[in-house]
Amino acid sequence: MKKAPWHFLLLLILAGESVFILPFVLSRVFRPTVLEVFGLDNLQLGLCFSVYGIVALLSYLFGGPLADKFSPGKLIAIALWMTALGGLVYSTFPGYTALKILYGYWGFTTIFLFWAPMIKATRVWGGSDSQGKAFGFLDGGRGLVGALFGVIGVLVFSLFISSEISEVSSSESRVAFKQVILISAGLVALVGILVWFFLKLDKQTKKEIILEKITASQVKEVLKLPSVWLLMIIILCAYVGYKITDVFSLYAKDIMLYDQVQSAQVGTFLLFIRPIVGAVIGVMADRSQTTFWLVVGFIVSFLGALLFATRIITSSETVLFFVSILIVATGVYAARSLYFAVMEKGQIPLFLTGTAVGLISLIGYTPDIFAGPVMGYLLENSPGIKGHQHVFWMLALFSFIGGIAAWYYHRLYGKKNPN
Repeated sequence: MKKAPWHFLLLLILAGESVFILPFVLSRVFRPTVLEVFGLDNLQLGLCFSVYGIVALLSYLFGGPLADKFSPGKLIAIALWMTALGGLVYSTFPGYTALKILYGYWGFTTIFLFWAPMIKATRVWGGSDSQGKAFGFLDGGRGLVGALFGVIGVLVFSLFISSEISEVSSSESRVAFKQVILISAGLVALVGILVWFFLKLDKQTKKEIILEKITASQVKEVLKLPSVWLLMIIILCAYVGYKITDVFSLYAKDIMLYDQVQSAQVGTFLLFIRPIVGAVIGVMADRSQTTFWLVVGFIVSFLGALLFATRIITSSETVLFFVSILIVATGVYAARSLYFAVMEKGQIPLFLTGTAVGLISLIGYTPDIFAGPVMGYLLENSPGIKGHQHVFWMLALFSFIGGIAAWYYHRLYGKKNPN
């Protein structure tokens, strides 16, 4: 199979984060603002994410085999345009019920036509010897794209705020955040155009990775692989960690007593950690054992979670706060960068990648359903530092379970040659 060019991976990176800007990145960077302008509490926002997750679950299942039948470029571009259209609705600040419907719509647009094609295309780019680099660069690059969107968002938001940030009214926040949404939606649509015209595979590669028909026996073949079942647990635990990083900007506001712009800057700082971790861990994994570094990611995440859960960090401990964010983010992003990179080691056939990703994601991404409401419940029922402690104990528990599953995966496949 011919090696895909670098611009192929760059487009996957650009598309891979752009599609999630509207439903997730904006609320991660601007969480206090989102709660205010939409009139939501943490539990209600969490339930919006749950609706997304329920629709996404079905989309993973049916969208996976679709990725094995069609070329990825066209599927990804259509998904980006449909997601951008949702941004126009989002900019009207719909009521709570309409917002839940919108998140359900995004659950379809960002997953059904998008997720499995992106993972499969990344495996194609990585070949047999650069899976760590391919997925490390993908996730790290996505982090950089998210960070740049965050910087643009914070800049646009601050440009439309005329009064002192501590005295900003709800209506002024709404006007400023509307501009952030509209600019983000326009950029997502633009990325869709780039993907449509430039994300292309050569004819020989298409012939090798695209199936005319997916059979029940092929699905059974995938389900017989221990790697598929272990990846369900590994991704579920790692994804809970990723979802929990959403609360850092809120922690900055509630516990560190930062204002709206400062707390958004904390969320953006977090996004800048991701590209560094992704690139470094990807290169290191290809030079040694991908499965080993996956275990290390969970261990680091567990230790970082304990720093927050044990209430060591207070509003006066600014340096410790940022160091602790760095530790948690390093562990979470390392695990996230590598969990699909170990598919090659786990002997999952390339031509069945879409089907395997769909089945794995069916369990692995259930945190889209339960993580938001659980975090919202913990934060609303134990206001202040107590609620945040509970959230980080949750992170510690899932990091521990994920670490055990990753260690077992390493024992099964760490030294095996996938070829």
